[in-house]
Amino acid sequence: MLLHFFTALREAKLPVTLREHLTLLDALDRDLADKRVEEFYLLARTALVKDERHLDRFDRVFGTVFKGFETLGEAAEPQAIPEEWLRKLAEKYLTDAEKADLTALGWDKLFETLKQRLAEQKERHQGGNKWIGTGGTSPFGAYGYNPEGIRIGQDGNRNFRAVKVWDKREFKDLDDGVELGTRNMRVALRRLRRFARSGAADELDLDGTIRETASKGYLDVRLRPERRNAVKVLLFLDVGGSMDWHVGLAEELFSAARAEFKHFEHFYFHNCPYERVWKENRRRHDKAIPLLDVLRTYPPDYCVVFVGDASMSPYEIAMQGGSVEHWNEEPGQVWLERVLERFPKSVWLNPVPAEHWAYTQSIGMVRRIVSDRMFPLNIEGIDGAMRALVR
Repeated sequence: MLLHFFTALREAKLPVTLREHLTLLDALDRDLADKRVEEFYLLARTALVKDERHLDRFDRVFGTVFKGFETLGEAAEPQAIPEEWLRKLAEKYLTDAEKADLTALGWDKLFETLKQRLAEQKERHQGGNKWIGTGGTSPFGAYGYNPEGIRIGQDGNRNFRAVKVWDKREFKDLDDGVELGTRNMRVALRRLRRFARSGAADELDLDGTIRETASKGYLDVRLRPERRNAVKVLLFLDVGGSMDWHVGLAEELFSAARAEFKHFEHFYFHNCPYERVWKENRRRHDKAIPLLDVLRTYPPDYCVVFVGDASMSPYEIAMQGGSVEHWNEEPGQVWLERVLERFPKSVWLNPVPAEHWAYTQSIGMVRRIVSDRMFPLNIEGIDGAMRALVR
C-alpha cells in the first residue's frame, strides 16, 4: 500500500524522492503515526511535501489511495471481494454452437410465458434456463443470453438481443456546441440552401440607395432584409442503446446543422419514432412531445433528417407493442410513414457503414420505408442526402 502511495505521488508529478519515502518508513517503524490514518496523514505530509504549492495535489492523491480507511491496519489487510464481482462469476459464457442451439419463443409466446413465470415464481433464481433470473439462458432476466428475451434489472446492453427492456434508462442530450475537427461536414450541409430576403429591413441596399438618390436629387438611404438561408430543417436523433457507439459523430452533425440553418428544430427518439418524441433526455419521461403535435405544428415545407443506426429488433418496426421500452399501440412503421407523408423531403443518415447494412434486418426494413433514401453518416453520405433533399 505504501509503495502504491509513493508511485501515485510520483505519477501526480510531486517531487518525492526515494530518500523521503525511506524517511517515512523509518518514522512508521518508530510508531510515530500511532496507526491512525489522520496521524499518518500529518506524518506523511511532513516527510514528503517540501513546498506548500504541492499540498493540494498531495491531499488529492492521499484521499484517493486511502479513501474509506480509518486505521493503517485496514489499509494493509486484504479487502473483501465485492458482491457484484462474485455475481459476475455466475454468468454463462456460451460458445457460438451453444448459442445456436437456443431457440426464440416468438413474440406472442414470449409474453404469455412471462405472465406464467410471474405468477409461479416465488424466489430469486440464478443460472437456469426457465425462471426469471440472472446469468442463465432464460429469456427473462439479466446478464444471461437468449436470442430473444425481455431484459429485467440490468444496467446496460450486453448482447443486444432484448425485445423489451423492463428498466428505466437515462439518456444524455447531444452537445450542440462541439467544435468540428474539419469544416467538411458544414460544407456538405451547405448544399441544402435556398436563399431569400425576409424579416426586418436592417441591411443597407447600396444599389437601391444610389438609384433613389439619383432619381430624387437628395440622399435617400434604402434598407432591405438580410439574405438568409430559407431552408427549414427538423432533425430527429436516435439516442441510447447501440447509438452510444456513435455519439461523437452524431454530436458533430448536430453542431454543424445548428450552425448552418436558421430555421432548425431537433427532437430525440429511441430506435424508431413512436407516438412521442422529446427535446431533453433527462425529462423524456415527464415532458414528452406527442409526435402528432410535431406533425401539426410544422408545415410540410420543412426538410426532415433522421439520424440513427436503425439497428433494433424487427418487432420494434412491425409490431404493436414492439417498442423495447413501452407498449406502443401502433407499430413504429406506421409513425415513420406518417412523418414521411407529412414531410415528403426526408432522408435517413445512418452511422453504420453502408457495407454492413445487409447484415441487419431492421436496417433493410427502415431503408424500404424511407424509399431507399438512407445514406451513410459520412461526408459523402451527407452530400448525397442534401442533393436528395434539394431535388
